[in-house]
Amino acid sequence: MKTMEKKFILYSFNGEGMCFAHVLLNAMEMHGKGYDVLIVVEGSSVKMIKEFHEDEKHPFNDLYSKVKSANLIHGVCLACATKMKVVEAVKAEKLPLIGSMSGHPPMSEFIDKGYQIITF
Repeated sequence: MKTMEKKFILYSFNGEGMCFAHVLLNAMEMHGKGYDVLIVVEGSSVKMIKEFHEDEKHPFNDLYSKVKSANLIHGVCLACATKMKVVEAVKAEKLPLIGSMSGHPPMSEFIDKGYQIITF
């Protein structure tokens, strides 16, 4: 029996802080277990990048910094970052703006590479 490789993309859409914290927590936990895990920041969750950039004392900033240092953030949706007016904050955080599907990152690119997608 072939075992499935543990490859996951966590798509964060929800811009509520507690929900985004769970994306970060799960990414770190999965990474710690050796899973190939990445985060795509989409929808209203892109505004969280600006919050972390502007507020070093944000309650989840340490967790965000750990995730960022582990290179678990694959990218931030270009269209959503533009709409939410956070492009400059994303650039200042040195996170890639991605979006080959009308400005949004397509899930099919990850599915084609064998990733399972989890949405938040």
